[in-house]
Amino acid sequence: MLGVAKDADQKAIKDAFRSLALKYHPDRNKEPGAEERFKGIAEAYAVLSDPKKRAEYDARGFAGVSGFSQQDLFGGINFEDIFGGLNFDFGGGSPFEGFFHHRRSGPARGANIEVDLLIPLERVAHGGEEKVRLSRPAPCAACRGTGAEGGAAPRACETCGGSGRLTRSRQEKKQHVLIQQITICPTCHGRGSVIEHPCPECRGSGEVEKDEALTVKIPQGVEEGMALRIPGKGMPSPETGGTSGDLFVVVRTRRDPRFERAGSDLWRQEAVSLTDAVLGATLQVPTLNGSVSLSMPPGTQPGAVLRLKGKGLPEFGSERRGELYVRIEVQVPQQLSREERQLYERLRAIQRP
Repeated sequence: MLGVAKDADQKAIKDAFRSLALKYHPDRNKEPGAEERFKGIAEAYAVLSDPKKRAEYDARGFAGVSGFSQQDLFGGINFEDIFGGLNFDFGGGSPFEGFFHHRRSGPARGANIEVDLLIPLERVAHGGEEKVRLSRPAPCAACRGTGAEGGAAPRACETCGGSGRLTRSRQEKKQHVLIQQITICPTCHGRGSVIEHPCPECRGSGEVEKDEALTVKIPQGVEEGMALRIPGKGMPSPETGGTSGDLFVVVRTRRDPRFERAGSDLWRQEAVSLTDAVLGATLQVPTLNGSVSLSMPPGTQPGAVLRLKGKGLPEFGSERRGELYVRIEVQVPQQLSREERQLYERLRAIQRP
């Protein structure tokens, strides 16, 4: 699963896991099957990174590790040591908590929110902080989230006894079967309580829309479409005592008139005169760190691509940088002065056999 040799040392195993986990983590990779691939990679690392578990696996295969719980597998792994240097947010605690633990009992969790964030190429190149603005429900301050005027406690619904549901039962005598029909209480609409004097600010909902500005850390070399997770900043739980969902900030690169982005590479179109294309020239080409000189050889053809090595964007999770490719567009003059026309005519005469 990690693609390492059977006798690989711990550094090779750690490096392989780090690379594959960053590639397939569901916060970053939305392709079908990525989450399942990530689980397999994580479990493989949990086994191979522990000498005892690895020995069991080498001796008995999958049967040797089938009895381990998720806590047994991941409890001793220092994920901060593996991922902390990249500023990649896996969320609080173990990054695998949401994938491997059984559903917890208790109130339902709030829904996640996804927002797009446009950033300039310079932010991709250097990393840093960006502001994200969003509007989401928050407890009403006037009623402290109760929905009742002045924060008074709602009265338990007498119709359903506070359960929010009505149960009707009937006995089928012929088949000796008890049939129960459960419906939402029409009086309290499933809330289990009745608000006699609704809060005028939130109209009894207990929530108001709140505008919020959050600071997001953008890692250097952030990839197009990468989702950065901010725990607890999603929708509030629909049930009392439940936890909020998460906010996923999907990073998009803002259009730049100078360049087009292709992964960690940048592309630029450079217009040159016909004379410079024939004779060659030194071009001043803009980069993300100022202009640089680029030598264009004589006889450069239209559509030729010249490369500036290492002048692209940093590659996420790596020390490597992409390239800056310059595509040459040769401009043919449409209007000539008398002297220019004479020179071109002399050139044509010279070139004729």
